[in-house]
Amino acid sequence: MGQPFELPGFYLPYPARLNGHVEEAREHSKEWARGMGMLEGSGIWEEGDLDAHDYALLCAYTHPDCSADVLSLVTDWYVWVFFFDDHFLEAFKRTQDRVGGKAYLDRLPLFMPMDLDTPVPAATNPVEAGLADLWARTVPSMSEGWRARFRENTEHLLNESLWELSNINAGRLPNPVEYIEMRRKVGGAPWSAGLVEFAAGAEVPAAVAGSRPLRVLRDTFADGVHLRNDLFSYQRETEDEGELSNGVLVLENFLGCSTQEAADAVNDLITSRVQQFENTVVTELPVLFAEKGLSPQECADVLAYAKGLQDWQSGGHEWHMRSSRYMNGGGAGKAAGTAETWSPFVFGGLGTSGFDARRAVAVTGAKRMRNFTHVPFQKVGPSQLPDFSMPFPTTLSPHLDGARVNAVEWARRMGMLRPQAGVPLSDIWSAEKVADYDFPLCAAGLHPEATPEELDLGSQWLTWGTYGDDYYPAVFGAVRDLAGAKACNARLSLFMPVEDGETAPEPANAIERGLADLWGRTTQSMDAAARQMFRDSVEVMTAGWIWELENQALHHIPDPVDYIEMRRATFGSDMTMSLSRIGHGRRVPEEIYRSGPMRSLENAAVDYATLLNDVFSYQKEIEYEGEVHNGVLVVQNFFDCDYPTALAIVHDLMTSRMREFQHVAANELPVLYDDFDLSEEARALLDGYVKELENWMAGILTWHRGCRRYREEDLRRHKGVAGAPVASGAGVGTAVSAKSVTSAGSANSAGLGRWSGGPTGLGTSAARVVPGTAGASRTVRTSGASETSRTAGVARRSR
Repeated sequence: MGQPFELPGFYLPYPARLNGHVEEAREHSKEWARGMGMLEGSGIWEEGDLDAHDYALLCAYTHPDCSADVLSLVTDWYVWVFFFDDHFLEAFKRTQDRVGGKAYLDRLPLFMPMDLDTPVPAATNPVEAGLADLWARTVPSMSEGWRARFRENTEHLLNESLWELSNINAGRLPNPVEYIEMRRKVGGAPWSAGLVEFAAGAEVPAAVAGSRPLRVLRDTFADGVHLRNDLFSYQRETEDEGELSNGVLVLENFLGCSTQEAADAVNDLITSRVQQFENTVVTELPVLFAEKGLSPQECADVLAYAKGLQDWQSGGHEWHMRSSRYMNGGGAGKAAGTAETWSPFVFGGLGTSGFDARRAVAVTGAKRMRNFTHVPFQKVGPSQLPDFSMPFPTTLSPHLDGARVNAVEWARRMGMLRPQAGVPLSDIWSAEKVADYDFPLCAAGLHPEATPEELDLGSQWLTWGTYGDDYYPAVFGAVRDLAGAKACNARLSLFMPVEDGETAPEPANAIERGLADLWGRTTQSMDAAARQMFRDSVEVMTAGWIWELENQALHHIPDPVDYIEMRRATFGSDMTMSLSRIGHGRRVPEEIYRSGPMRSLENAAVDYATLLNDVFSYQKEIEYEGEVHNGVLVVQNFFDCDYPTALAIVHDLMTSRMREFQHVAANELPVLYDDFDLSEEARALLDGYVKELENWMAGILTWHRGCRRYREEDLRRHKGVAGAPVASGAGVGTAVSAKSVTSAGSANSAGLGRWSGGPTGLGTSAARVVPGTAGASRTVRTSGASETSRTAGVARRSR
């Protein structure tokens, strides 16, 4: 059978290099594998299999500069991890034995003790024997921090095999966002990054190991490695293994396109991630070094680590082109420079099998240009709203009216309704805007059972967070004052004291005054650990504001993966969820919240909400604010498509994330509860948490439909545009008569209009256009009876 698609033209800016100790590593690794029981009699590999796979060649390409001993040890690790993958496939994936697979995986952490004096159990199979031997030979030369990180990545690599097995059992294809996240864990590239530190002798300093730039380097490296592997392994995985976790298959299904188009789209994403890696090294690492005060040696270690990841990308590609394990058009025989006619842009020789300068420029030039040359403030017209999938009803708090009055008054007391002393461009809000934005409507849907005091607190946190989100681009972004924004962030942390008796300074402006007030009212009954958790979640959000300003200064539209992950931070979702978790106290193990299913559940909910916001705010952000941080724009830029096509893809992704949320809640959480043997109380708490997330998504949709922040007439009025309508009469600013607002199945407040011809090209199969009429009435249902509410387009009274 022929190949299902032609390999695309890869972006390979760095030729691969080969370690001169490759033969020594081959000989050593074969004897080691035999000694661990991985060859004859294992039922998995024979000697010929190991020879054909040639993991020593992989490691010699990916670690070209290390010593012979280090290369042999690293090669043993790769022999072990590939043997584990094949062993787990034969023993548990093919038989779909999840129970046996979990028991098998539960024993493996016992062979990775943090303290080497801790005894390990007797090995019962080659995987256990190999892990015990490798751990003892590797970790003595590394710090405790590295051991903890490498052990965690190894556990992810092992345990997330259950995720793949569960998907096979369910016959279920993941969506692209879920797939890329989970592929990092089960694909093992973060684990490989840990071995890069070991092989390069360049351990990342603890002071920066958890920073955004280092995380981006690791994640972009992981995505490039995994997606490249998906291209080469597509045929073997789909035809032989029945595998559903392959990026080409995922995009083929999600975009409704051909296999070749999906492969090209995967390659585009690889290119984007490699370019994100390069951009981070050049623009973010120098700033990080200065901010953290790293020594010259520490800076050199981080750069050596980055170089090691770069070597891995190039070497990994070369190995894929040569290994018999993968689809590569013939492997080594076709790998290097076999062009039929000579060209100055194509050359042969070791390490050059994927390098073609002409194709590389064609692959990357236009995309890189688009990422940095966006023209802001383009006229785009009113935001088009599709028929959103929302299976959960919104129940509003009966205390909504009072919270509306109190929110405006609180913003006035905090100083948000006037310019800040000595701060140009800080006159951003008025009482009319705060009333129009109607944050209590959102809080009333998020927390329908809140007391009046709790609803006020929730409304005012939303007010403060949105004020900061508006304040930073207006005050710092307009003048490219990144230093000022970072100084503002540093001061904000001072207003969130953690330890008892710790005091905050006197607030100097509205954003500090608001945070100090909210922090004191929110954390008074928390212990220090809970305060620290909550403070961390607020700092995640404020750090996201800096990331947005940095991209804005560069006119840089982020790639879809980086955007979606950072959008979770800028939206403040961690802050909201942290408060819910703190309320659960010690009754739910922290490991539950770190588990794959729980993170999938939360991320699906957050992605739905953030993309929903992007759909509503498209005109506001693109036309009125010159923003580059909008999911629809990100998709437009990445796929080089028009607004309706990008909107259709984003809407399809939202729907997919909602299905993912429901799938995890119904199928994966019950298994997680059983895996952890949770008490009935803990199960009830987590079931309640799922309900809170349902309220969260439904409440956010209801708020977007009801507030006056995103409609064209309100944008014109808030900007003081001549001819903008004057707000008058009753409407969304007044009390909502029905307590239960059912979002599912209601008419759009503004539907997608028709356009001539319709979209064509990659991704347009998802463009299901739902014609509607702007200003269509919403349906409000109470106790099963329905009545027509006031028309959605009616404005609130003027203030």
